[in-house]
Amino acid sequence: MDFIPLSIPDVILIKPDVHRDERGFFFESWQKNKFAKAGIDQEFVQDNHSRSSKNVLRGLHYQIRQPQGKLIRAIVGEVFDVAVDLRRSSPSFGKWVSANLSSENFNMLWIPPGFAHGFLVLSDVAEFVYKATDFYAPQYERCILWNDRDLGIDWPISGHEPILSEKDSKGKLFREAEVYL
Repeated sequence: MDFIPLSIPDVILIKPDVHRDERGFFFESWQKNKFAKAGIDQEFVQDNHSRSSKNVLRGLHYQIRQPQGKLIRAIVGEVFDVAVDLRRSSPSFGKWVSANLSSENFNMLWIPPGFAHGFLVLSDVAEFVYKATDFYAPQYERCILWNDRDLGIDWPISGHEPILSEKDSKGKLFREAEVYL
């Protein structure tokens, strides 16, 4: 298993060892000792699973209290996954990183607490699963507008508008958002 820090080094791309043969494949998606050795020594308390259609964009979500670290992967289809650093004390505050996660590449992404998260579905359908380090707390959930110009996220959108929930279409601008210290 390879653990590759991205340009914001706290966000880590994980490339598992996938064992394939004529029957299919096998890989470890979580192994506490290997992850701890790579600096991801977390207790996960909740697993989530979503299914979305092509061009659905979810995010940019975070919880201002009970922030969640997330271990993310696509088990069907492909997504463009984004993490935005909301830690004011961080040298990468307001910066973003991305990775394509798919059922073909098996890659996973570790996003620690203190980040907003979102993804865009690139395939006809995508199923997305993630482990979270804290429980969902809707009273603390916040949303930053996906296309905020101050963030400048380079979403791979060509010739169409993404499909958004009402909540996501009303996200706050980054400069107005609550952030972490």
